Parts: sequence; structure tokens; C-alpha cells
Amino acid sequence: MDHRYLRAFVAVADHGGISAAAQALGYAQSSLSAQIKRLEADLGVSLLVRAGTGAVLAEAGTRLLPHAREALELEERMRRAVHGDRPRLRIGAQESLAHVWMPEVLAALEYGAGGTGRGADVELTVANRRALERAFENGELDLVFQYDNGVRALGPHAVVGHDRTVLVAAPSHPLAREEAVTPEELLQHDFLVAEPGCTSEMLVDRLGRDLLAGAELALVQGSLSALLRLTGHGHGVSLLPELAVSRELQEGELIELRLTERIRPVSIVAQWRPRLGPAERCLHALLEVARRADPLPEVTRAPHGARAS
Repeated sequence: MDHRYLRAFVAVADHGGISAAAQALGYAQSSLSAQIKRLEADLGVSLLVRAGTGAVLAEAGTRLLPHAREALELEERMRRAVHGDRPRLRIGAQESLAHVWMPEVLAALEYGAGGTGRGADVELTVANRRALERAFENGELDLVFQYDNGVRALGPHAVVGHDRTVLVAAPSHPLAREEAVTPEELLQHDFLVAEPGCTSEMLVDRLGRDLLAGAELALVQGSLSALLRLTGHGHGVSLLPELAVSRELQEGELIELRLTERIRPVSIVAQWRPRLGPAERCLHALLEVARRADPLPEVTRAPHGARAS
């Protein structure tokens, strides 16, 4: 099967139409359309449902898409292997991890912390949880780093570190004047969380959603930056991993509220695709470097069932 046809098909799926896909690939629209028709003829099925506003995947196209991505990625690995190029490793990370922790991990790997012969050409994608999970499921990412949100990952995964959990608010927030804040006092104030199923929502659950039943939970869809700006302007309080707010705390844009209740740390979880060929060595070296860069190593070292102070 001609991989040019698969590349054309994946481009249509990604861009939502033949015209947009042709522009992205630098093809004439008629040329790309002909490639799609040849692929459909080879497979004996219709892959697209064409409409005036573009094209969407037919049922057969939806089934083909992940395999097409995998085939194109395998072709890329083969080309790199025969030319002696370094393998490619496509990494995804949440915004908070990518801005603070991930650069240090990648720099350490590049400078040999993972051992000789374990380098790779790294492509880093920074996005929110939903976008990362969608890209990983579609075969567009090999490895993803995210904060734990309480949902068990499928496939190979591991906890590579932990981070403190902090309750933050604007310096002008009414609770900022309190030496210690009780969960009951939090009932009278709004909580801001980034998106459904996110880590901050899980942390609110840990604090006790039943106890916080009287508080308003406001979703800030889109980005961590928007959530932090709204929190900094006094629109509510947020319960977040410390790495996510380290700069804002240092600059005084946000302050940490001291709770009377202890909040447990949150895990940093890596999830990866199996059978990555030459990139496997780099992947496992990167996981080891990530473990060494654990923001809270005392939590990892604590005996099972014990609590680190």
C-alpha cells in the first residue's frame, strides 16, 4: 500500500476536509482527492463522507485511522534507522509540567544523564489533559507526562514523581488574612478548576466534596494560565500542584493559604506506547531521569503505607 495515500488520508482526518489537507501538504486539491480515491479502491471501502463544508470519516475510516498513523510512524522509524539517524520520541506534557519541570528533565537527558547512546530527537507537545489523551489515543504521541487525576491509565505507565498540593488565592482574597483556613471556612468561597476530570477537581474531591457541597465549583475551560489569572484577580481559590503555581507564588501574584487539614501530594504519571523500536532505549532513560528529578523524592522513598512529613 502506498504510504502517500495513507498520509493524504490522515491529513484529511486531521484538517477536516480535502481542501485544507491539500493546502497543508502542498498538493493540488485534485491530486489529493485522487490519492484518497485510490486508497478507497485498494481497500474496497468508502473512508470519507464528503459534504459541502468538508469531509468526515466514515465508519471504515474511523477504524483505519489509528492503523494509518501507526504505519506512517513505522515508516518514519525505518527511514531514521537506515540512515543512522537518532530515533524520534514524541512527548506530551501538561502546561504546568512543561513550563517548569519538563525542560530540566529533557536538558539532563540531552547532556547524557540517561547514559551514552540513549539520545533522541524529541518533539514536545504542550496541551491540556483532554488534548493530550486524544493525541495519545490517536497514536500522535509516544509518551505523556500528566498529573494524576484518579483515573487509572491503560497500558504501560508508571509514577515518576510527586508534587506538593497547595491552595492558592489572590493576595486580596478575604482568606489571605487567615493564619490557617478550615474546610468549613472554604464553604463560603468559590473554587476554580481547569476542566472536568482534571487534577484540581480530583484534589477538591480529596479535600472532601461532601464537606465542600456548599461551595461553587467554576470550570475554567482552556488553559492553566487563564485559571491562574482569574485566581489572581480574586475570582476564587484553586487547589493545584505546586509546580503549576511556583512562579506566581514567587512573584507574589498568588499566595498559599494554610489549611488546618493536611492535603496529600499528587503523583506525576508517565504513560507510553509499547514497541517503539530504537526509541525504547531513550524512553526508559528518560523515565529514569524523570524519577531522579522528582520534586518530592521523600514521598517516593517513604515506606509503603507511611506518610512523608
